[in-house]
Amino acid sequence: MHIFITGAAGMVGRKLTARLAADGALNNRRIDKLTLLDVTAPGKPDTFSGSVETVAGDIADSTALGKLIASRPDVIFHLAAVVSAEAELDFDKGLRINLDGSRALLDAVRAVGDGYNPRLVFTSSIAVFGAPFPDAISDDFHLTPLTSYGTQKAATELLLADYTRRGFLSGVGIRLPSIVVRPGKPNKAVSGFFSSIIREPLAGQDAVLPVEETVLHWHASPRAAVGFLIHAAGLDAGKLGPRINLTMPGVCCTVAEQIAALRRIAGDKVAARIRREPDALIARIVAGWPSRFDARRARELGFRGDASFDDIIRVHIEDELGGKIVN
Repeated sequence: MHIFITGAAGMVGRKLTARLAADGALNNRRIDKLTLLDVTAPGKPDTFSGSVETVAGDIADSTALGKLIASRPDVIFHLAAVVSAEAELDFDKGLRINLDGSRALLDAVRAVGDGYNPRLVFTSSIAVFGAPFPDAISDDFHLTPLTSYGTQKAATELLLADYTRRGFLSGVGIRLPSIVVRPGKPNKAVSGFFSSIIREPLAGQDAVLPVEETVLHWHASPRAAVGFLIHAAGLDAGKLGPRINLTMPGVCCTVAEQIAALRRIAGDKVAARIRREPDALIARIVAGWPSRFDARRARELGFRGDASFDDIIRVHIEDELGGKIVN
């Protein structure tokens, strides 16, 4: 089996690559080759018996994509994207990467022809939904995004569904919750503070909270996100049906509940490292996001998320901190 990952140098891309390399198989088939694409060349997994091709390239470069897809990968994980705040501040860049790049990938698959029909798993976002919201948003809720990022993701969902309907590929779009706790340095995502108010205090550093503690949001751990991707790659198209874009299970909690979970696990001293500094731009963007979802359909199809925010914190401590907290 040949697997192609776009955005492979990103956090989720690296974790997905490591998981696939460690498993050595997907859908009960041995993985013979990994092709990893990002704007900077992704690192190769430490242990993998098959071949690995790493490529530094632009997802919107249709010529380069065509050459990579011509090798007919069996499964494509499309993770490449400009994150929310950057897409909002740089409209042209967001449009080129998030929409034009996605279409270039879909068209590269279509151009192969000759019966080529790979499974393509696309990481969408809960940002495809816009206010006013019901109490819990189902997969049937209309797409009315209130950000450029959400609009670009929603447009790609529609294209993915149409290319699947036409038989060019077998697509699955998974709307990820905010992925928390993200390891490493903060990125430009507006949602980054959801991670930083946990990650930095656990590492002995101060963190800035730019919104009110009453903000309610939908979360999943990086470990759960990788599980969603792998499960989506093996979904039976017949069971999935024509509505191929799904909202993933998540943990719904307020910022105050996040901090309470941190205090339960790490103590008062660690939780006290969070500093309140309101940011009007971030608060405005976050106010337009949905917060509670009905992910019943995804669960019925076998997707499994985290049980609680406490578990999300424990995943970070286990996977990134070696089980240790800086008190």
